Amino acid sequence: METATRDSDKAPRTERGRRTLRKLLDAAASEFGERGFHEASISTITRRAGVALGSFYTYFDSKDAIFRALVSDMSDAVKMAAREAISPDMPPLEIERAALEAFLRFAGEHKEIYRIIDEAEFVDPESYQGHYRTIAQRIADRLASGGAKGEMRSGLGEVEAWAVMGMNVFLGLRYAIWAQEGDPECAAVVTRANLLLAKGLASNRPDPV
Repeated sequence: METATRDSDKAPRTERGRRTLRKLLDAAASEFGERGFHEASISTITRRAGVALGSFYTYFDSKDAIFRALVSDMSDAVKMAAREAISPDMPPLEIERAALEAFLRFAGEHKEIYRIIDEAEFVDPESYQGHYRTIAQRIADRLASGGAKGEMRSGLGEVEAWAVMGMNVFLGLRYAIWAQEGDPECAAVVTRANLLLAKGLASNRPDPV
């Protein structure tokens, strides 16, 4: 994941410092993901990271601070996963398909993200809301672009963006976090979700006269 920290005064200025920060964030992801915020400890995070306890305070003032930085880091990582999967020349529906597939694969590799983001609602509501508002805005921008190109309905905006995001989040929960033997492959899940975006839920039968 990309490095993220809110305190510019504590941002590392050397490559060694950036590596240490990365170790701390990765260790925090494991610690918070396994034990939750309240049971997690700074000492355990530093042991997992293989760094001295004192080094923690070079980068963070508290457990709350590293948790906030971790939520931001994970949000950035989700953005990067989608960004690397799509290109501006893709048709709008293909962009949504690729973004969802990238998210499902990311969630499957980083299952801790759901517990950490969910806890953020209570530990740091600002980070929690910011995570989802930022994703929704990216989707809204993509939908608006699709409408401007005439490849999606015009007038799509915030409501539709949150609806698409909600679908993606729960597909990730079901098929990445709660995956079971016999589940459809990721590509099949994405194809069906994309068909829902393209065709909706209504039948093709004409309206009654």
